[in-house]
Amino acid sequence: MTNAEGSAPTVVDLFAGAGLFSHSFAREGFRLIQAVEADKVAAATYARNLGAHVTISDVRAVRPTGRCDVLIGGPPCQGFSTLGRRRESDPRNTLSFEMVRWAETLRPKVVVIENVEAFLTTGVWRRVAELLEGMGYDVFAQVLDAYEMGAPQFRRRSFTVASKIGRPRIRRACRRRVWTVREAWQGLPAEPDGRNCHHAPSPSSLALARMRVIPEGGDKRDVLRLAPNLAPPSWRKVRCEVTDVWGRLRWDRPSNTLRTALQNASKGRYIHPEQNRVISLREAARLHTIPDDWQFEGLPTQVARQIGNSVPPALGRAVARAIRHLCG
Repeated sequence: MTNAEGSAPTVVDLFAGAGLFSHSFAREGFRLIQAVEADKVAAATYARNLGAHVTISDVRAVRPTGRCDVLIGGPPCQGFSTLGRRRESDPRNTLSFEMVRWAETLRPKVVVIENVEAFLTTGVWRRVAELLEGMGYDVFAQVLDAYEMGAPQFRRRSFTVASKIGRPRIRRACRRRVWTVREAWQGLPAEPDGRNCHHAPSPSSLALARMRVIPEGGDKRDVLRLAPNLAPPSWRKVRCEVTDVWGRLRWDRPSNTLRTALQNASKGRYIHPEQNRVISLREAARLHTIPDDWQFEGLPTQVARQIGNSVPPALGRAVARAIRHLCG
């Protein structure tokens, strides 16, 4: 499992999900040698696209062996996310320390931890950084937006890099103009045809009625204004809230952040710019810069979760490219 002289640097991926962070490293010249993922459906997507080297298990139950050049991982973020309760006592938060445990054995040159932006303000992050520094790593963190790396989606994520071979220079994409929803979907059938995950659920009668009054770029406030009879009482009671719910995308803008419930209009800005439906899974994949030949396993809700939990390849490749430069 070590990297022979002149061969591609090796990567181990923890909390690997559907494999899109691994995919980004593979595309930048790394060799994938091991991955661990607890969700068997996400792991099946990983195996289908990247190979059978993925282990289906809780990472805590796996004993690390061998060596690697780069250790990557995206530990669960629910306890850190500002969209949730953000509890540092959330038991999932301790999973971040698995990156340290594996680093102690595998002794990689570089460790990369991907998480939500708020992760960097927690005691967990500070302790992880201290432990890695105690192992001789230079640790620094950077917040990157997928939009700045060439994705038609605003998505800010933190990347903690612990390195023994220098600090990578993660370069933003050269942009002369905004990459938009319209451009991302070029070549796709306008109506979902069910092929290659180009599938969107049919809205209920109530959802359809709401969508009909929401203009491009609009949201639930338009329902309250134009068809208040379609709004539940809770919409009127809450004054300070996220306004993207029941939001419709704009053709000539990037999308908002895609999360795991990206086919539920009540969870975000996921309504098609002009059709009265939520976006299809393949449309979401395009916004996430996932290539069309990437094949998903699982039910639609499971596929949506795999997309929402993943690192967009445009962002992942920017990180991998910078680290590949360090590895030589």
